[in-house]
Amino acid sequence: MFKDKVLMITGGTGSFGNAMLRGFLNSELKEIRIFSRDEKKQEDMRIEYKNDKLNFVIGDTRSFKSINNAMAGVDYLFHAAALKQVPSCEFYPMQAVETNILGSENVLEAAADNGVKKVVVLSTDKAVYPINTMGMSKAMMEKIAVAKARDARVKKIDGVYCATRYGNVMCSRGSIIPLLIKQIKEGLPLTLTNPEMTRFMMSLDDSVKLVLFAFENANPGDIFVQKSPATTIKILAEALKELFNANNEIKIIGERHGEKKYETLCSKEEMSKAEDLGEFYRVPADFRDLNYTKYIQTGGPKLMEKEYNSDNTHRLNVEETKNLLLTLDYVRNELANK
Repeated sequence: MFKDKVLMITGGTGSFGNAMLRGFLNSELKEIRIFSRDEKKQEDMRIEYKNDKLNFVIGDTRSFKSINNAMAGVDYLFHAAALKQVPSCEFYPMQAVETNILGSENVLEAAADNGVKKVVVLSTDKAVYPINTMGMSKAMMEKIAVAKARDARVKKIDGVYCATRYGNVMCSRGSIIPLLIKQIKEGLPLTLTNPEMTRFMMSLDDSVKLVLFAFENANPGDIFVQKSPATTIKILAEALKELFNANNEIKIIGERHGEKKYETLCSKEEMSKAEDLGEFYRVPADFRDLNYTKYIQTGGPKLMEKEYNSDNTHRLNVEETKNLLLTLDYVRNELANK
């Protein structure tokens, strides 16, 4: 499906963008277009990859003209550009609105105008029952993607718009694992917000697999979730201490702004209609229109008792967490250089 096609990645210089790039670099794509506003990171990538397949475009999703011009000739789009740090979005909520909501609307509108065949937007577990600005803004992005899919269906426009929803991606920039490893190496206390917090644990390779699955299998308006194990923050810290043979003390510093004790990947309402696809859940869109009198529901899906969250998924113990960490290039490299 990718032979001689053009893939565009917004936010392509971030952790997700780099993972997607590595996942697609050896495919039969004709061009991979990296769209971001960070010229330094683009230059670093240009030097690192030295690949003629890559085309770097400076721009900002907040500007419709910028993203619309950059999308000419694109066949597939992965939208990863976002503000993702929970505390930052709490302190500057309008910045999250500008990028995560209005910027996403620009991206999806430009995709429609340019006839992009398939669009996958990157969402997060924080969009389910959101209590923080980042989650709320990502939830709105999902709603916009589903609305675009509904609009395309009504107007009989080709193009599939869907979303992938992630838990914690291990070793992504600004995440807890690089922080704890840095503290271990510097002999500092390991700072944990709440040791009993649970978080889904996904690798960047898992994130690529989910996006590939979405590109190949999505119906308009679908939201895809990858089933993932979880662990507590305390077990994660203990696993890293054992791997690095460290005896750093653990210091509890309390929750930051907008943090939850556990995260949810599928709500009860979504689980009532979700399709179990083995490694994934597909949450299909509701394509009824506003004239509800046309629809009579008899024997429809019943509300599930359980959501799918990081407290009721498979919980990793210390040994399982260590084994999972050892699958990560970042952790192996840090161990080699300790």
